Amino acid sequence: MMRIGVVFPQTELGGDAGAVRAYAQGAEELGYRHIMAYDHVVGADPAVHKNWSGPYDLYTTFHEPMVMFGYLAALTSLEFVTGIIILPQRQTTLVAKQAAEVDLLTRGNFRLGVGVGWNKVEYEALGEDFTTRGKRIEEQVDLMRRLWTEQSVTYEGTYHRVTAAGLAPMPVQRPIPVWFGGQSEKAYRRIGRLADGWFPQLPPGHDLEEAKAIVHQSAFESGRDPATLGMEGRANWTGDPDALRDLADHWRSSGATHLAVNTMNANLRTADDHLTALTTAAEALGVRKR
Repeated sequence: MMRIGVVFPQTELGGDAGAVRAYAQGAEELGYRHIMAYDHVVGADPAVHKNWSGPYDLYTTFHEPMVMFGYLAALTSLEFVTGIIILPQRQTTLVAKQAAEVDLLTRGNFRLGVGVGWNKVEYEALGEDFTTRGKRIEEQVDLMRRLWTEQSVTYEGTYHRVTAAGLAPMPVQRPIPVWFGGQSEKAYRRIGRLADGWFPQLPPGHDLEEAKAIVHQSAFESGRDPATLGMEGRANWTGDPDALRDLADHWRSSGATHLAVNTMNANLRTADDHLTALTTAAEALGVRKR
């Protein structure tokens, strides 16, 4: 059965902690199973960065996902998903520690979605190298899995060194599931080799099937069973419940194990507005209150 969750409307609820709480609790009451949160640490100032073409800038709000999930873990029993943490611009061992803590606080209801990102300005601000992000993410995932499963870790990689050190307390899930974003052949091959699941940036159809074929072939070549990989689709809310239902059916037919309903960019202003849309979406998708 495809598990249905929601995309937290990062850019539209501002800094109101009460709105964060109301949204999460409302989504849980409607019967949704998980909340996915996008990640950006800082935004670029378009007045300085001329011809800025990124979808977010200095004025776009983003709650920090790990901190927000720690807050919400005390308020709901939902699964939390980062979709995605831009892993190569963050310190690997610190992310492993933060993820382990979220996993503990949620009693093992956590998926760590990761990706390489696109924002050079953000990489610079965080002191990391944008040009090596693809190579580093593979080593980062390897190291994190060691830290989540071994009490004492010694690791010597191209980009990381750990000498007889470990996390305490350890996470509930050993290891925490790591899901990948990305939209290129190189990313799809990386997903097949390393991921527990993935977030396609394509709608159901021919292009998605081509991407899946690359993912599955890469998994097979790496000695992995492609059938064990999860896949989470995204359904943008347009106000048309029939269109949403049809899209969900297409994702289900494409083999999606999860689906996230995204109400961002739908001209909704408040947490109540988003929850009203999610109520209609839940009815269309057959989401049942728990």
